[in-house]
Amino acid sequence: MKIFRQVISLFFAVSLITVSSIPVFAGTELIKAASIAMNGSAKYPDGFSNFDYVNPDAPKGGSVRLNSIGTYDSFNSFIAKGVSADGLGMIYETLTTGSSDEAFTEYGLIADEIEYPEDRTWVIYHLNPKAKFHDGEPIKVEDVIFTFNVLLEKGAPFYKSYYGDIVEVKDLGDRRVKFQFREGTTNRELVLITGQLPVLPKHYWEGKDFSKSTLEPPLGSGAYRIKDFKAGKYITYERVKNYWAADHPVNKGSNNFDTVRYDYYRDSTVALEAFKAGEYDFREENNSKMWASMYSGKNFEEELTVRAEIPHELPRGMQGFAFNLRRPIFKDRKVREAIGYAFDFEWSNKNLFYGQYRRTDSFFENSELASSGLPSPEELAILEPLRKDLPEEVFSKKFRPSLTDGSGNIRSQRRVASKLLKEAGWEIKDGKRVNSAGEVLKFEILLISPAFERIVLPFKKNLELMGIEASVRVVDTSQYVNRIRSFDFDMFVMVIGQSLSPGNEQDNYWSCKAGKTGGTRNFMGICNPAIDKLIRLVIEAPDREKLITSTRALDRALLWGHYVIPHWHINYYRLAYWNKFSRPEITPKYGLGFFTWWVDAEKQKTMLEKKQNLN
Repeated sequence: MKIFRQVISLFFAVSLITVSSIPVFAGTELIKAASIAMNGSAKYPDGFSNFDYVNPDAPKGGSVRLNSIGTYDSFNSFIAKGVSADGLGMIYETLTTGSSDEAFTEYGLIADEIEYPEDRTWVIYHLNPKAKFHDGEPIKVEDVIFTFNVLLEKGAPFYKSYYGDIVEVKDLGDRRVKFQFREGTTNRELVLITGQLPVLPKHYWEGKDFSKSTLEPPLGSGAYRIKDFKAGKYITYERVKNYWAADHPVNKGSNNFDTVRYDYYRDSTVALEAFKAGEYDFREENNSKMWASMYSGKNFEEELTVRAEIPHELPRGMQGFAFNLRRPIFKDRKVREAIGYAFDFEWSNKNLFYGQYRRTDSFFENSELASSGLPSPEELAILEPLRKDLPEEVFSKKFRPSLTDGSGNIRSQRRVASKLLKEAGWEIKDGKRVNSAGEVLKFEILLISPAFERIVLPFKKNLELMGIEASVRVVDTSQYVNRIRSFDFDMFVMVIGQSLSPGNEQDNYWSCKAGKTGGTRNFMGICNPAIDKLIRLVIEAPDREKLITSTRALDRALLWGHYVIPHWHINYYRLAYWNKFSRPEITPKYGLGFFTWWVDAEKQKTMLEKKQNLN
């Protein structure tokens, strides 16, 4: 899964455009290529000029202001400390980069050639002689090796699991670096995800403590660098004039803004008012109520601002109320299932969301990877050997979150929940749900946004009708990030994105090892040997068909574990922006492609004139 780009990326299909095939030993060929795909072939041939979803002649220039919520206190986004500033991914380049209209294909960038055997047991990257850092120093093999080592030794725990099957990184000379994989591994995506490594400058970081947060603007090699900032308030990036890869095919028509500034706001309500006042230029709306009721007025009527809904084919992953299984009250699956009956999605969608959403019922929502109905024979063949560690429902029932009629009356749901809670040892006494020790079933729901309270409060009320005490606590960004990283919460709103080619990142999300390691994304503390085995089957899937089957089996195990109360999703972007932009005719299937837009001088002039007349 792609992890280093700002744009949400999805991948999966990957193979190669073969430049040469040289026999290595019987049954194996050595492949040299400018690109690689997970399955099948890369869409763009060797020597292509640009991606289809860009305008290669897009003018450069102008500025764009974006918004962020909360604060930041660090420019080191690679460690599990501090709150990183938005946009830092624009500073760095990676060995390879993906396209946004293929599920998982990587094209050379810092590396201009990729070399590997047919069995994918290692990979050699040939570094592009043009690649350089912003200070003019060439990017060397020693920088690649330094980056890999420092990320594993001092970076966030994610890197150890993501690159866990890499046993050695070696300088072969002549600008070649080799990644050797663990003997016996069948992890086919390793050849691709090693290319996602952001290359850091060894000469810059030597003498500095990489494990600490810093507000010293770092040295990078990307299209942008930090120009100006005020910690926690704003950060401005400027386009690098002599950027070494400006004319590279993967960048043609992209990175068109001269400056990009992120302004920070306390919450989304304040941020929306700032947008309407013209304090920033572009906004993606995630709040259905705001989208339905607050994007109107003269600015929209006179087309100073634009309101747009753009469809996409992105997997939606999972958003939901996540239980922390490290808390004793949540260890029993029946308790978690019962609490799920208190969330009335149908009422919320009707009364709070203006009917805009669909209920999520998969960790791989909106993709062919999502499980549905009963397990197929192929899924059962995977699941049967793991039966003793999985709920019986995995094998015999279709998963569906609690369904209501939307009236707000959930008596039947409360009856089912009460039965489950009694079976788990929680009885009603004096209106409270208590266990045999007299302990009350109560927990805290941790939030970062006050806007989410309107959704949580009806849930809280339904819990109270079940005799369960739930408190709601909204905290600031720094406290929220630190508490989530250290797993210091009872329940919070979890968001786990997915790609069309799940792989090594699944270990960081669901494995026993990750659940015991602070800073990982196994927020719930899942530790199930069957899930661990399913993760390996996903990672080691030899082809697309088996990847789909293994992922669906993993999806069922996660769903029936009731680790999360699923929320909702949509399959389009809700955008608002000041009418100063033009964009390519084609929108990529698997991303918005905002950095392929450009400031249109004529539109901007017209917009400013209209704005002046209105004022």
